[in-house]
Amino acid sequence: MCGIAGIFRFDSEPVDPALLAEMTGLLAHRGPDDERFWAAGPVGFGHRRLSIIDLSGSAQPMASADGRHHICFNGEILNYRRLREQTSYPFHTNGDTEVALARFVTRGVDGLSDLAGQFAFAVHDAERNQLYLVRDRIGILPLYYHLDGGRLVFASEIKAILPALSGPPRVDHASVADYLAARSVPAPRTLFEGIRKLLPGHVLVVTGDGRISTRRYWRPPTPADMLTVGPEEAVDLVDETLRRAVERATVADTPVGAYLSGGLDSSLVAALMTRQTAEPVHTFSVGFGSGPFDELPIARSVSARLGTRHHELEVGPNDFSDLWHTATWHRDAPVSEPADVAVHMLARLAREQVRVVLSGEGADELFGGYPKYRLAALTSRIGAIPAWMRGPVFDRAQQALPAGAHRLRIALRALGEPDERARREGWFAPFTERERMRLLGRPRFEHGRLLPATDSDPLRGMLEADLLGWLPDNLLERGDRMTMAASVEMRPPMLDHELVELAFRLPSAVKVRDGRGKWVLKEVARRYLPDEIVDRPKVGFRVPIGEWFRGGLSELARDMLTGGGSFVGDLLGRPAVRRMLDMHESGRRNEEIRIWTLLCLEVWHEVFFRQATPGNGGNSRSWVGGTGARGNAQFWRA
Repeated sequence: MCGIAGIFRFDSEPVDPALLAEMTGLLAHRGPDDERFWAAGPVGFGHRRLSIIDLSGSAQPMASADGRHHICFNGEILNYRRLREQTSYPFHTNGDTEVALARFVTRGVDGLSDLAGQFAFAVHDAERNQLYLVRDRIGILPLYYHLDGGRLVFASEIKAILPALSGPPRVDHASVADYLAARSVPAPRTLFEGIRKLLPGHVLVVTGDGRISTRRYWRPPTPADMLTVGPEEAVDLVDETLRRAVERATVADTPVGAYLSGGLDSSLVAALMTRQTAEPVHTFSVGFGSGPFDELPIARSVSARLGTRHHELEVGPNDFSDLWHTATWHRDAPVSEPADVAVHMLARLAREQVRVVLSGEGADELFGGYPKYRLAALTSRIGAIPAWMRGPVFDRAQQALPAGAHRLRIALRALGEPDERARREGWFAPFTERERMRLLGRPRFEHGRLLPATDSDPLRGMLEADLLGWLPDNLLERGDRMTMAASVEMRPPMLDHELVELAFRLPSAVKVRDGRGKWVLKEVARRYLPDEIVDRPKVGFRVPIGEWFRGGLSELARDMLTGGGSFVGDLLGRPAVRRMLDMHESGRRNEEIRIWTLLCLEVWHEVFFRQATPGNGGNSRSWVGGTGARGNAQFWRA
């Protein structure tokens, strides 16, 4: 995995090498092993490398054999050895980057359909004077860009684009409503005005005179692609495809480990890994002290059963307050999930042993693991009750519930939303559409988002919406940033595109069956894990922030959200924020997610707009003028 950055000017003036070096330097954490540059007049690429495949070769940016194309690549092509055998091309390296370049040179954009893995890269075609930006099918890896009248700049992370802006960064206030709806901003927008995320499964084509166009090269299978299979055949298909995905995900020239929470998904991935290697697998777990959220004991028991070399750590509230700003700087956005900080600390632990970790990310969104999926039909059909009646009634009902009825409160908030799209997303929404209208005067910004295909199957529609939005914009962005902040690569084999395509070709009846979510995956897991792991109630990667906001973090939250100069206090109004804090501290209501959402927005604003940015390793540094660590930098021109 790596960090990439680049500039494409439309006025034929040469790229400023100092600016390109500054941009690339801000990605030092993504690639501590090497730093190189290439420039040819108005186009230039910068690359930071974390060596995983072909450790001593495959230097980037890389030129094609005829010199016409140059690639700046982030990611892994996990089927590169097979593709190399199938491609007529004069290869000079043993790595996957040249295979990706060769497929692009020989087949153009159509060659993307051959690539299995996770990737985000840029290719410049000198003959056509065109730049291509490519992001993988699911959006496992990020790619951002900024377009003004004279140039396009791109990078793996937003912070690397900021030095190229013509002025200080600005908040995209239209996207704040998106953030309050989902704890993240859906592509193509970001919280930074004028900076966009390339949509998953898309190619952005930029011509030398500044014209841009996008092409979607992948989409999930449609209902017309549905397989007619029985439950047992579905289990066999998932088993076979998942084993192949895990085998592909372990392709590396450096050790590969796995996160192990003790839950079904990570335990299944670890179990399959141990069957595919003779060496013990390194596994890594995090806990939050004794209590219902601590999964360290169960992770230890799974590790003992699988025979892994297990490593663990414990996280407390002081770790969160100490690392909050650093994690936000790495995220380029509010730290949307409380587990983000814990994931970063876990990645730092993993870095002591491996450079690559596998995770169970994506299984819930493919196979219906969240409780909301069991209510997909109700989420759709309740729209028969008019929104003007349903919304206020459900609103009053959820406000009257005690703090212990947190899940019922979430359900009422989601089911009270006005339309099916809002109800689907409302299960994860900190603030409802009516609340966002009251606080900000706007509900959401919809233009350009990827939305699920029209479908009569409510469960399928909910799963596809999460695959296109919740996963890439939230969980996968978290996974990439928090692990790469520790110079570790995360791979989610559950999101191998073959498994994703299979999942969307299977009938919904094998996903949620007899009121049980993730049925087909659980039946696969029974072949490798004991029933007590398979049937264990879903806990999730939970952090006890509700207790912390009534204890050690209470004063901090109140000061940040209602004190003088608070961005959130000015934006939403301090009386409304105080009422929320009071209700939570009194125990009358559980407002932990809403408080967390607002606190993280406040920290993000402080980090990027008050010049208090912590750099790589937590050292205080502004993004302006900083270049980060500079390894073995090499700059060359065509």
